[in-house]
Amino acid sequence: MHKGSAASRFAISAFLLPGLLFSYSTLANAEEKRANGIGSMGPAPRAQCGPSDRTEHGLQGQTTAEERASGDSERGYNCNLELAGQFRGEGAFSQDGPSYFDHCAYMATENNPRQAHRGIVVIDVSNPANPRATAYLTDTPAALSPHENNKVNERRGLLGLAQSNGPNFAVYDLNGDCAHPKLASSITVPNGHGHMGGWAEDGNTYYIGQQFRGTGGILPVIDVTNPYNARWMLNWTFRGDGRPHDVSTNNDGTRLYAGQPGNFGVPPNNSSVGPDGLVILDVGDIQLRRPNPKIRIVSKLFWKDQGQVEQMLPFSSHGRSYLISTDESGGQAGVGRLAAACARGASPYGYSNVIDITDETKPRIVSKIMLEVHDPKNCTKFLAEPPEVGGGPLDYSTERCAVDRALNPTMAACGSRGAGTRVYDIRDPLHPAEIAYWKGPAPRKAFLPGSGSWSPGVDRTVEKQAGLARFVKVSATGGKGQQLNLWIVGDAGGFQVLRFTGWYLQTQHGKAIIAEAVAE
Repeated sequence: MHKGSAASRFAISAFLLPGLLFSYSTLANAEEKRANGIGSMGPAPRAQCGPSDRTEHGLQGQTTAEERASGDSERGYNCNLELAGQFRGEGAFSQDGPSYFDHCAYMATENNPRQAHRGIVVIDVSNPANPRATAYLTDTPAALSPHENNKVNERRGLLGLAQSNGPNFAVYDLNGDCAHPKLASSITVPNGHGHMGGWAEDGNTYYIGQQFRGTGGILPVIDVTNPYNARWMLNWTFRGDGRPHDVSTNNDGTRLYAGQPGNFGVPPNNSSVGPDGLVILDVGDIQLRRPNPKIRIVSKLFWKDQGQVEQMLPFSSHGRSYLISTDESGGQAGVGRLAAACARGASPYGYSNVIDITDETKPRIVSKIMLEVHDPKNCTKFLAEPPEVGGGPLDYSTERCAVDRALNPTMAACGSRGAGTRVYDIRDPLHPAEIAYWKGPAPRKAFLPGSGSWSPGVDRTVEKQAGLARFVKVSATGGKGQQLNLWIVGDAGGFQVLRFTGWYLQTQHGKAIIAEAVAE
């Protein structure tokens, strides 16, 4: 009997060993590919849309001249996403945040004298089908007129706001009641001209990107260790590279990922002079509150085919560290505009890079999150694109991205200036694939004084959705299991709750990716 058991164990081991070796070999090969490989560098595969979706008919991301002129774009376009709830208000400045905490959203407006309610709109989303405004933050200059620095630190429950092109910085405490934020601090930043900005991950420090990002530009640093006594620490001056548009940090706050904006051919005194891309900064002295702190450059990664880089969004996948970048204007923002961008082979509009920063001294682009409207091969197709009446040329640039979770994310949602909100499968960061989009109804000449896109007489034939999205787990229909909603803000549509369509949730891919997304 004993001999038989030993023989059986040997047989089983002999049977399993090749499989185990194959498994380990497969994992090792996959890790080697992620460590050294380069993924997709062209437009992401198109989403497979449902039979009842209103889909776009031009290039991926485009709203065609015919769709705009005929009024068809007034109904909007969707693929695998549908509207579940909305608070439109008087419109929004979508690229100014938005920010979120618990069951609340914080939506910035234009601060137009024609508005009935100015400032940051606080929205209670306890009932996703009926979001409602509960407060308007108007008690600080920063809340009345923020720009792209409307940011929440979820770890500490704090909302940070910096005044657009002004010196005020304000902190609101969201912990007591997120629907009624409490002003904790309002301070004046010496020489401050706020533009973008963001929190260190621990919520103790806020970095304020400035209106001027050229050589000699500053970075004000605010100590928020005590949110009820926020204090200015220093203004760091950049003599060379490192000047940030948007900022984010690593988990321990010792590295700051600066999106340094550059536009092709601009003069030396321009705010966007110099190379466009990523600068990784060592801000350990600030994080650890050392005396006479210094900011040091760890590494740089620049690209020439885009312009006006903004966001650097950190995430980790399969043991490797990445950033997703966004570029606000692509090649068309440089000297000579779109025609010059096409001539030099640049992208017409801004898109996202996926950057591997596992070795922070050698960051490298490993894939692109790009639509057909971003592809340099299609650049000349937009030269004859009719502009918005009274509002200038269209812009399909990607402005902000969000992931469903920072560790092993399944999806990224990216808001844009003209291509709507696009959702991508990023389980393999080297090969992102589009799975859904939402392009809200065009507002045309609707009176929306809180909108960042509205002006008297301007005919808007596309909806601008240039802000941060948020993935939110909700109870599935019938209360069984969980599904995933998406919170977004559009200039004309205001705050919107989106959900994946029933058709998509019944597809093999939809079932698989949503199950993975809500599993953790």
